[in-house]
Parts: sequence; C-alpha cells; structure tokens
Amino acid sequence: MIKKSARRAASKKSDSRQSDEGKKGGPRERPRKKESWKNAYEKKPFEKKPPPPTSTQQEETEESGLVIGVNPVQALFQDANRPVEYLAVSKGAGGKRIQEIVDKAREQGLRTRFVDRQTLDGMTGGLAHQGVVARAGIRKQPSFKQLIARVKGSPQTLLVLLDGVEDPHNLGAIIRSAESFGAMAVVLPKDRSAALSAVAAKASAGAVERLDVIRVTNLTRAIDELKGCGVQVWGLAGEEGAEPIQKVAFPQSVALVLGGEGKGLRRLTRDHCDGLLSIPITGGVGSLNVSVAAGVALYEVRRRGVE
Repeated sequence: MIKKSARRAASKKSDSRQSDEGKKGGPRERPRKKESWKNAYEKKPFEKKPPPPTSTQQEETEESGLVIGVNPVQALFQDANRPVEYLAVSKGAGGKRIQEIVDKAREQGLRTRFVDRQTLDGMTGGLAHQGVVARAGIRKQPSFKQLIARVKGSPQTLLVLLDGVEDPHNLGAIIRSAESFGAMAVVLPKDRSAALSAVAAKASAGAVERLDVIRVTNLTRAIDELKGCGVQVWGLAGEEGAEPIQKVAFPQSVALVLGGEGKGLRRLTRDHCDGLLSIPITGGVGSLNVSVAAGVALYEVRRRGVE
C-alpha cells in the first residue's frame, strides 16, 4: 500500500510539472494523429510511369543516322551510296534476310555487334526494329538546280511535290509509292515538313535509299521553275471544280503536288498549279490519307500518260 501511494504521488507531481511547463511555454503540442490512408494517398499519389515518347521526341532521337528494320537496312547495303558505321543484330534473331544482311556486312569488312533485344530497344527509342539496326552517314541529296538539269535532259518526268506533309510515316509511305511508280524525285519545303528520319526511312521500306528527296526554300518558286521546263503541275484536291483524275490525259512530264494532313494544299500553292485533280470516292469516309492518295494518283498518271 505504501509503495502504491508513493507511485501515485510521484505521477501527480509529474503531471503538475507538465501542466506548469505548458502554462509557461504556451500550449502543449498534442501528439500527431496518424494520417488516414485517404489523406496519405491524396498527398502522396502513386508515381506514374513516364509516357511513351511522342513522335516529335522520336524524331529528335532519330536524326542520328540510324537505319532501323530489315527492309531499310537491306536497302542500305544494296543501294545506298553512304558509309555504314556499324551493324547491330539482336541475339537469337534469325531468318534468311537477316543472315544476308550479316553476310553483306562481312563482305564490306564491317564488324557486326550482337546485342540483346533490350539494347536495340534503347537505341531505337522503342521503334520496331525487327532485330536489326545500322548506323550510317547522311546520304547526300542533289540540289534542286541539279534536278532541273535532269528534268531538261529527260524526255519524260514524274515528280512528287509535298506541301506541308508533317507526319514521317506519311512521308515514308509517299516515298515508297513514288519510287515504286518510277518518280524521279520527291520535292518538299525545308519548313513545315516531316524530317527524313528513321521513322520515314522505315515507312519507305528502303525506298529512301534509291530515290532523291530534295528540299527547297520556296515551293511555289520551285513549281514555277518546273513549269518553265515544260512540266505540267497538278495539285491534288478534293474540292468542287477539280478534274476527276481518270478523265485527264497526262503529258510526258508531270508533277503531282499533295497537301498536308487535314489542311490540304495552301491557297498560294493551288494558284501556281496548272490545274487541280480529284480522286472520286464512293464510300462515306469523304477523303483519303495523303499517302494513299499519292499512291492512287501516281498509278493513274503512270497508266494514262507518263511511261
């Protein structure tokens, strides 16, 4: 009993001291309550994974001389006139075409690096590489003045001019169609145009190694120069007043002008064309993707005029 009463007295003295200290130094700090799971979640949300790279970010990383995928790399070794720095192949990647690429690299005295797939993914920024990537020097393109000299010396000409095509996939697909139908070159402005990047090269399936892609400062001025060389310039448009493409008899020298995604041809570009063409559409979509329209128009021009 004596021990219990002594403990009680000691605890009362301790409480009185704490209350006195609280009066002198201000109110006592109350112990913090544990935050509820809801408050903690609102204050510290779960970390989100970084979003996948945008097409613009990809283009920034692709302007590095990378050639990605089986078709582009195969075309690089067979048709390109530019030096190849190295070839990287995914470990375990097989098949006849990849073996042909490796053999071609050995013939040229190029050392092949065999790396894991994650390394190739990192090199390409997540683009589909099919297990093969090469790095090459920049292909030197002719100037527009050199193209004009070729046009003057050629009995027949087929050219594709692009007015504001900004999607590298569309650019690559148009280059592929242009090369397939025997176009001499693709001409596009330096501004408001997709970069000739690894994305465009892959979409072209290697055609970018065989076809000249020439940039000009002023597209309308380039159109006027071509007209001065006897090239008939047609703009592709889906508006009223445009001639249905299947009703036009094309001469031996033709240039097709295609506008950008969603915007079409600029007014100034239309005014400088000899005429406007339309592709009749019977479905409910109303318009074609610019790369699809390019393929249809090139086929019609080749079938009805330029040989």
